[in-house]
Amino acid sequence: MREKSRVLIFTGDGKGKTTAALGMALRATGHGLRTLILQFIKANPSTGELIALQHLPGVEIIQMGRGFTPPAKDPAFSEHRKSAQDALQTALKALQSKRYDLIILDEICTAVDKRLLDEDQVLEFINQGNENSCIVLTGRGATDRLISMADTVTKMCCLKHGLQEGWPAQKGVEY
Repeated sequence: MREKSRVLIFTGDGKGKTTAALGMALRATGHGLRTLILQFIKANPSTGELIALQHLPGVEIIQMGRGFTPPAKDPAFSEHRKSAQDALQTALKALQSKRYDLIILDEICTAVDKRLLDEDQVLEFINQGNENSCIVLTGRGATDRLISMADTVTKMCCLKHGLQEGWPAQKGVEY
């Protein structure tokens, strides 16, 4: 029997990382499982997926991000870093509570890549998982160490995107 959480990563430069994780939340809800979605970077509560997920039983969404991450030399960077650190502590409390079957850490890979979180902190968090939970990490720039400790890793790549062709971001498609 496994003693640690199952770990999945959705990473890469293509679209669909958060969408794939939210699909897992939908599937888990269909089986009566409890899901926590913790967003490390995003700060917009009015996206279509978040509005819809608020109506699903057993799904809790917490946005702790501050939006676009400034360069490390920007004075606001420390505020973003503190928000990410607080989000990781919230995730740890949730994991230790054993209240959730699925914990989605949205854009945590990006938080590590942008130095808002230390990679070792995230690895330590994952090592505290238990056999009854599944942890999903999303975001660009998943590190080699995160990838090697995960059970399943999917890399999203963009072959073509409508935004590059001049299409504006569309409600119901991009947000």
